[in-house]
This record gives sequence, C-alpha cells and structure tokens, in this order.
Amino acid sequence: MIKPVELVIFDCDGVLVDTERLAVRLQVELGAELGWPLTGDEVVERFIGRSEESIVGQIAERLGAQGARLWWKLLIQRHRDAVDLALEPVAGLPEALEGIAALALATCVASSGSHEKMRHTLGRTGLYGHFEGRVYSASEVSRGKPAPDLFLHAARRMGVDPAACVVVEDSGPGVRAARAAGMRAFGYSGGPTPAERLEGPGTVVFDDMRTLPELLAAR
Repeated sequence: MIKPVELVIFDCDGVLVDTERLAVRLQVELGAELGWPLTGDEVVERFIGRSEESIVGQIAERLGAQGARLWWKLLIQRHRDAVDLALEPVAGLPEALEGIAALALATCVASSGSHEKMRHTLGRTGLYGHFEGRVYSASEVSRGKPAPDLFLHAARRMGVDPAACVVVEDSGPGVRAARAAGMRAFGYSGGPTPAERLEGPGTVVFDDMRTLPELLAAR
C-alpha cells in the first residue's frame, strides 16, 4: 500500500529559484575562457543537480586542480553578481506553495548547493523565511546526488518515513536520488533539463509549477 504524502522535499536551484539557466550560461562561458569548451547540453548532463565536489572533480580531471579552483572561484563570483542583479522564483512557485499549504503538507529544501548559496538565492527571492530551519545541504552528507543520502537525511530531520515523501527535482541526478531513497519523484521539466532525462519509475514529469498541488493531491 502506498503511504499518503506527508512531506514535500524541494530541490532549490531550478525548482524554487530560477537559477539553472543562469548556471548553464555561466558554465559555458567559463569553459570557453579556461580551455574546456562545453555546450549547454553538456553542462546540463555533467553538472546540473550535482554537488560542488562532483563538479570540481570533473573540472580537475580536465584542467587540473588549479584550473578547477579558478573555475569555481569565478563561478561563485559571477553567480552571486547575477543573482543580485535579477533573480525571481520559478514561475508559478508562489501559487504552488500556497496550494501545498492548503493541503496541510510539510515542506523542506534539500539541495546540492551550500547553505551560504541557498541563504543568498532564497533570501533574494523572499523565500528563505518560508523554509527557515528546514533547509538541508549536500555538505551535511557523505555522498551527493544521485546517491539518496541527502533526501534520506532530510526525511530523518523532518521525522517522516521516506515512503511518505515526495521530492520535487529538475535534474536527472536529483530524480535518480529520490528513487534510490524510496521516495516518489516529481520531475519539473520547465527548466533546461529535457523531460526525457527526468522520466523513470515512480516519477511524475510536469512542466508547470502551478499544477504541483493538484498532482500531489492525486497521489
């Protein structure tokens, strides 16, 4: 028997805040500057949804440790500047949160990003207060996505059985991590990751955040 949903676990970048297209553009620019030309599709496949450790490790394999450190330093600086210039919640996200509250479901955030990054992006969009005290980072676990560790950690901290959790993700590693954790996955395809990279068992793929409460109610 499928347990009723009790907890909705949100990824941050690309699900709550509209940063993924920005991140893809910055990574493409940095690759061109530093000697590893990448297309946007390659950035999505290699980097989106993965932890800092995983991304830096891939860059170091190509450009060496010093090149990877420079890449990451420039990425952090440029990402912060771009976020400060203009960042919005994902389209339809405020309506989705209102609808989820009406369903009396608990919510939290579990992201590959650092706590510092999430305080910045969620703060700039006015969302940090909504999730304060319920924000979890891959820095708190030994393995990042697509391993299930982060989502299982969030469920434990929230006191909810993984079988009663739903994860809202926008990346292939993210939906695979949710499935590995024994949770239902909702793959948001309204960003740069194509729908086919989110599909799989136990996964609902959707492209309009406003429809999320209705989809959750049906589960």
